[in-house]
Amino acid sequence: MVILFKKRLMNMPRLFSKISETQATKENMVDCYHNIKLPERKTKMSCGYDFYAPYDFTIPAHGIVLMATGVKAQMYMDEVLKIHPRSSWALKGIVLANQVGIIDADYYNNPDNEGHILIPLKNITDSSFKVKKGARVAQGIFQPYLITTSDTRLQSERFGGFGSTED
Repeated sequence: MVILFKKRLMNMPRLFSKISETQATKENMVDCYHNIKLPERKTKMSCGYDFYAPYDFTIPAHGIVLMATGVKAQMYMDEVLKIHPRSSWALKGIVLANQVGIIDADYYNNPDNEGHILIPLKNITDSSFKVKKGARVAQGIFQPYLITTSDTRLQSERFGGFGSTED
């Protein structure tokens, strides 16, 4: 099959922003709303934007916690934001439950949750793991992607939140 690169259909910048206070209230994040820190790169050569924990929590031994970031990401329509684990956390036994998170461009305008990015963290050790507010838990990397000429779903719209494109 021939792969073609999609032209940029919108000229909007990439940017991270907080979810609204209304959405934070719906998701019980009012107490930590002021702690939400937008992702950032640590050096000029870093490709990944570090995501921070806005509150303290514990991941039980062999358990999974869905960490609410309080952050959403706007990007070009032909891009994806990939969420990867921090390599130092893997050495501690903390990984992403889904290996790599995929945030589609249309997730940003999601009416269910405003595009709120949630990160599923899994503890593969026999001990609980404490995450402190402000800890860097994962990194996001923006990437363009290609589509095939036989792609027939170009007009489909997103109608849901986290994991909504499941069958």
